[in-house]
Amino acid sequence: MGDLHHVNKLKKGRIAWNRWREEHPDLEPNLRYESLGRFDFRGIDLRRVDFENAELSSAIFGVNLRGSETRREDLPRPSSKRKRSFLDTMKDARWGTPAALEHADLTETYLLGAELGAVTLDEATLWRANLKEAKLFRASLHRSDLSEAILTKADLQEAKLTEADLRGACLDFADLRGANLQGANLSGAKLVGAKLGGAVLERAVLVGTNVTGADLTGCRVYGISTWALELSEDTRQQDLVITEEGEPEITVDNIEVAQFLYMLLRNKKIRSVIDTITSKVVLILGRFTPERKAVLDALRDELRKPGRNYVPIVFDFEKPRSQTTVETVTLLARMARFVIADISDAKTVLQELQAIVPDLPSVAVQPVLLRPQEEPGMFDFFRRYPWFLKVHRYDSPGQLLTDLGDRVIRPAEAKVLELRGAPM
Repeated sequence: MGDLHHVNKLKKGRIAWNRWREEHPDLEPNLRYESLGRFDFRGIDLRRVDFENAELSSAIFGVNLRGSETRREDLPRPSSKRKRSFLDTMKDARWGTPAALEHADLTETYLLGAELGAVTLDEATLWRANLKEAKLFRASLHRSDLSEAILTKADLQEAKLTEADLRGACLDFADLRGANLQGANLSGAKLVGAKLGGAVLERAVLVGTNVTGADLTGCRVYGISTWALELSEDTRQQDLVITEEGEPEITVDNIEVAQFLYMLLRNKKIRSVIDTITSKVVLILGRFTPERKAVLDALRDELRKPGRNYVPIVFDFEKPRSQTTVETVTLLARMARFVIADISDAKTVLQELQAIVPDLPSVAVQPVLLRPQEEPGMFDFFRRYPWFLKVHRYDSPGQLLTDLGDRVIRPAEAKVLELRGAPM
């Protein structure tokens, strides 16, 4: 429970509370588990206050526009040069002074529908806080911990969320138009149907983030990190700005290719990156029963050893939803220097080879086969293509690794040089 003395001080009102805080500047008031719903905190010094598990639904913390005829667009817009004059103007206004909650502990607090307009929550802890439908218009949440917080339908327009921790947060249908999320961590966050038009996402982390149905139109995405991003056909990605502010604007319409396109345009080492892909990647195909998968893994480990310096890719991951397995394998083969195909107990690998071999005359394919298995009947079809090499037979995984250099890699490399017209 909260400290009764601290709670009583709060209930005496703004003047008494603020005077008490001035007299005890190092004190960290304890308001844990208190029921303070609908309480008006405007003008109250709330820095370093511990609100853990407090009930604060519909509380008012900042500029309260509810019931006022004044519209947001009529309020002066703050900037770095005008911030002080803006706050001074608001100090005497009937909406009250924006509250300061820097470093406040709002862990698991209930802030449903709370009025938090222009509130300062820098470096505050809002872990698992319930901010559903909260009003956070122009709020400052720099480096705040909002991990696993519920922000469904919250109003975060023009809010400052720079370097905020939003991992696992629920922001479904939240309004983040014009918000600054530079450097924010949105890994695993849900932004289904969220409005992010014009938001700053520079250097933000979107790993496993769900943006299905979200509107990302006009977002600034320079330096963004996107891995396993969940998108949908109705995710709007138009006019994404991939350049830094101050540079001539270059826009794309796909967030997943934004960082690659920027590298393609600006990175002086892009040629070496492309050369690395086409000169180092070796695609390994085969069957993924426990016995056969062990062979493929051994091949991969051997190819990546110092001295060989290849970048082996074993296709054993779940196929993308938008592509069939064969399409994905074909795409990887196009980037490979050569392909090693273990056709032992072959099934789907034959279908993959049928898609690769006829259409990729610049990619050498080296098949390997465990004795005493026989070659599949359709190999007569593959032999008509000179880039499909003679089958190398092996008696055991150990022997395959022993023979790898002379009997697998060397003929494959020789064929690569022949196909590319390089001197032998």
